[in-house]
Amino acid sequence: MKKELSLNDLKQVYFLGIGGIGMSAIARWFLHNGFPVAGYDKTESPLTKKLAEEGMVIHYEDSIDLIPAACLSDIEHSLFIYTPAIPKDHVEMNYLLSKGIRLYKRSEILGWITQQIPTLAVAGTHGKTTTSSLLTHLLISAKKNVTAFLGGITVNYGTNFIPNHSKENIVCVVEADEYDRSFLTLHPQAAVVTSTDADHLDIYGDGDSVLESFQLFVNQIKADGFFIQKKGLSLHSDLGESTFGIDKGDFKAHNIRIEDHRMIFDMSYPGGEVLDIPMRIPGFHNIENALAAAALAMQVGVSGEEIKVGIASFLGVKRRFEYHVESDEHVMIDDYAHHPTEIAACLNSVKALYPGEKITAVFQPHLFSRTRDFIDDFAKSLAIADELYLLDIYPARELPMEGVTSDWLLSKIDLQDKQVISKADLLQVIDTKKPKLLVTMGAGDIDLLLNDLKLSLS
Repeated sequence: MKKELSLNDLKQVYFLGIGGIGMSAIARWFLHNGFPVAGYDKTESPLTKKLAEEGMVIHYEDSIDLIPAACLSDIEHSLFIYTPAIPKDHVEMNYLLSKGIRLYKRSEILGWITQQIPTLAVAGTHGKTTTSSLLTHLLISAKKNVTAFLGGITVNYGTNFIPNHSKENIVCVVEADEYDRSFLTLHPQAAVVTSTDADHLDIYGDGDSVLESFQLFVNQIKADGFFIQKKGLSLHSDLGESTFGIDKGDFKAHNIRIEDHRMIFDMSYPGGEVLDIPMRIPGFHNIENALAAAALAMQVGVSGEEIKVGIASFLGVKRRFEYHVESDEHVMIDDYAHHPTEIAACLNSVKALYPGEKITAVFQPHLFSRTRDFIDDFAKSLAIADELYLLDIYPARELPMEGVTSDWLLSKIDLQDKQVISKADLLQVIDTKKPKLLVTMGAGDIDLLLNDLKLSLS
């Protein structure tokens, strides 16, 4: 953040890609602090509708004429923020650049905000949204003064942004995103890293570069700070450090059992133990996320018993192992899983919770490059299901790549009951077959099908 940008001089803020989950949290922060907020997004969504209801001015046509006149006439006192997901041929973005206007990445603004507040950061290629959301809930449950920037909509609060209730003793929670090396703008007081698996190879090139970036992030924790990582990761720090894991680590979950399709565990930590912690969000990976959140929360004075109360009352995050149907006849679970490790974690957890039941899985691959880079790992993780429906690859920011298709992925999967299917045909098949246990996964627009699928099984 450059010196010329001062909160005291700021009059209005404009976002390119305001409907993104991370962008909208920043937009909400500015609105909460009294600044007029406007923005563009490609498509209207439930989130952009909510932002408009809150008082933001949002449009969906890429047009220079729709940029607020106040922003263009008073550039010196305006802030322009964009997401890297905006395409390079975007008319509004190129117009602003042609006028010499400085465009800031969301991550730069987040870094600037968090420089002013003691910050707890959650990083990792998997688990950071659930962990940061649970950490926020633990702090709120323990009556801490929290502001939080999250990468998902929490079920407890119905938002991805939590405003602090006063200006005293604020603790900031931030989801530290490794995409585009965004988290390297942050200098947290303490941080946790949940995983360092290779991902975003379209940005990084290889797994070693991913790991190097996580190490650079750890190096930026403040000198009097603290670092926590999953047991077995290879990151290092000269600061105080703890580890977490199932049956291993300083913060350790053990005696895990399943009752009524829900998980309960005991947690031991340096100096104590908490017994019989009930999880409303299922999955072995979510137990690890709970340990990570607990370890950070204890750094700011949350007790073991407060941890138990907070975990027990945490309802989860939208699209993270989210139940849409749960009855004796049918169960439908939706998950944001879009990396082979996440898919395996999701499906293995479902198997543990519903032993002996046939799992019907629907997966929408996200990005041609990710599908290409992890094709064999995708094939292995998807084969955990008993029946599989593959949607076409969701391109997001990419153009098609020759030979990289869902049919290619399907050919690699060692599963008898499998097929590539259109969205329309999928809805018809599910309505006809009415599977007892349905799991939907993906980071594209598969969530637009959820209501129709839910109706078929309700």
